[in-house]
Amino acid sequence: MNGVKQLITIKGTKDGLTLFIDDSCSFHDVLRELNEKFTEQPINQTEPCVSVTVKLGNRYLNSEQTSQLQELISSDGHFYVQAFESDVISKEEALKLKEESEIKALNRMIRSGQVIEVTGDLLLIGDVNPGGKVVSTGNIYIIGSLRGIAHAGASGDRSAVIAASYMKPSQLRIADYISRAPDYETDGVYMECGLIDEQADKIVIDRLQVLSHKRKDLDRFERRIRNG
Repeated sequence: MNGVKQLITIKGTKDGLTLFIDDSCSFHDVLRELNEKFTEQPINQTEPCVSVTVKLGNRYLNSEQTSQLQELISSDGHFYVQAFESDVISKEEALKLKEESEIKALNRMIRSGQVIEVTGDLLLIGDVNPGGKVVSTGNIYIIGSLRGIAHAGASGDRSAVIAASYMKPSQLRIADYISRAPDYETDGVYMECGLIDEQADKIVIDRLQVLSHKRKDLDRFERRIRNG
């Protein structure tokens, strides 16, 4: 094999094995060389099962190809695939990621009995009246009064925040955390935000200024507003 380029490089880590697969060769050649590497040395039958992370580089595998690699690697029962890591994603995955990172801007009032649900961040220019509800998988920004229910991070994102010009909600929810009206001042608060305090294990109300320290990733919101 001298002078022949290796298509697969195997490195051992404390967590198992990492396979680096050349992304310029054919998938057939990948299967052939992978089979050779996993059969060129005998396996100690007493060794525990080893996890394998497969790094694909700029290669995308469909479900059938993924299954073929998994079967080949785990065929002798001593290895299992923990993860496939690729630098590329499918068109469907890219569109889903784009949707989840978009800011949905609405200019309206949410009245009692109305429910607005969006994927991504929600920018609402208007009020959420008592009995109204807004739900977002991302953050919720309300330029107006929040007197109803707001649920941010609805898909489980505990880093999501809820901000409003006037905060007197009947209920705040972030991911699986819930905070109700008794947690807030009777007269409400201006220019404040709700976010999860992990140490206190609850939703807390704080000044908007704290977001620049506690949620540094929110800079993307500012960039998207500037860039349209």
